[in-house]
Amino acid sequence: MLPKIGIILINYKDYAKRFLTDCRDGLRILDYPKDKYIVYIVDNATSPETQVYLKEMYPEAVIISNQKNSGWGGGNNLGIEQSFQDGCEDIILANMDVIIDKDWLKELVIAAYSDSKIGIVQSKLLLWPIGADGVQKINSLGNEIHFLGFGYCRGYGQIDDERQGLTSFQVRSDLGLVSDIPYASGASMYVKGEVFKKIGLCNPEFFMYHDDFEICLKAKLAGYRVVLAPQSIIWHKYEFGRSVRQIYFMERNRLITVLEFYKWPTLILLTPAFLVMELGLLLSSLVGHYAKPKIRSWLYFLRLDSWKKILIERHKIQSSRQLSDKQLMNDFTGRILFQEVSNPILDYLVNPVFNAYWQVAKRLIFW
Repeated sequence: MLPKIGIILINYKDYAKRFLTDCRDGLRILDYPKDKYIVYIVDNATSPETQVYLKEMYPEAVIISNQKNSGWGGGNNLGIEQSFQDGCEDIILANMDVIIDKDWLKELVIAAYSDSKIGIVQSKLLLWPIGADGVQKINSLGNEIHFLGFGYCRGYGQIDDERQGLTSFQVRSDLGLVSDIPYASGASMYVKGEVFKKIGLCNPEFFMYHDDFEICLKAKLAGYRVVLAPQSIIWHKYEFGRSVRQIYFMERNRLITVLEFYKWPTLILLTPAFLVMELGLLLSSLVGHYAKPKIRSWLYFLRLDSWKKILIERHKIQSSRQLSDKQLMNDFTGRILFQEVSNPILDYLVNPVFNAYWQVAKRLIFW
């Protein structure tokens, strides 16, 4: 029997005016029973104008008006809670800036239920628009995890073909073909209801960036697999930017994630690498004129209330985990291989040095 699914989209200010039409049109023609999914739009920092616009543009969607801007995690939590109240069994967290294939949802369900151990599934994300020559390029085949807490898209910019996303971890069953990935992108992430009920909802402290990273690590520590469904296709209107707001949350949340998930011996072992990386990032931020948000991300950790939140969350995670750090970090990498941040210093100095450090460190981690 097919599960009933809550599909959650987040709006903030003019986001829907820019992206909702294409997203809505794709959701309306899904090859999945209409009574088996509900679309929720969480309107962060709602206003009378955005409420009217959303209701006019997508009358069949459930609009959840949120008076404050709760970010990605807090907004999704409102949608998740409403979905469960409405009888939905599973959840999809998705971006609005996407073009959706008609089999997108069906293939996610097939992948999710191909193995009882699977808890989270990501679609294959392709870049939009398609090239003038018809060549399609990858946005994400799952996301990579650097041992210092960075996350980046696997396969970014590569030319797509039918086999993209299949690895040595591929598992064939009567229901489909999936491959294990380090973590799933929140642009199109299917989460079984039992996962949220076991690990809890999104951490609203993150606000934006690394939320999907954190959810997937929690799911893995709880014993679930995180996989890619390469036959579930979605095109992402992806824009890489380095705004002040992005840098602050990316850097702050990267460090929060590491502090909450890594065991103390791991943190001690990796401290020299962290210190060198933080110094390098500071120097890079001075050259790139974004030192203020980088320093501000450090200042967050000088507040007692910040540490209280981190330690409470860390205790929850560490006390319920079913995997060792050695198991959790098995597919972590020591290299950052992402076109948007590639430069000679990264390619010929940073990556070789930190990859060598990681190759030694991961062999020492037995806990």
